[in-house]
Amino acid sequence: MMVGIPFNVPFLAVAALIGIAFYIILSQRNLIKLVMGLGIMASGVNLFLVTLGYREGGVAPIYTHAPIERMVLPVPQALTLTSIVIAVATLALMLSMVVHIYRHTGSIDSEESRTMKG
Repeated sequence: MMVGIPFNVPFLAVAALIGIAFYIILSQRNLIKLVMGLGIMASGVNLFLVTLGYREGGVAPIYTHAPIERMVLPVPQALTLTSIVIAVATLALMLSMVVHIYRHTGSIDSEESRTMKG
């Protein structure tokens, strides 16, 4: 429970995570750092989804005898689980592509990977 924490602090944390991710993505040339920036952005999106579903004093939506008006929203939680699975799969794919680029170019610099030809 978030007692004593203002309601907008999680949204500020989301803005900070996504801002840091944008900075990393726009300023770095290292492919691994770019993948890390995308992972940070995925974490910011997940925190945003969880924050949207939060209710003060709410209980988990798995109890059958709990009052309906006191439950947290289950849809953002389901979207967050889906987002985590998709993020893990895409990050694994991107890292495997970085390994493939490194084997062919000998570097993980994004500018040098542009010289690769099919």
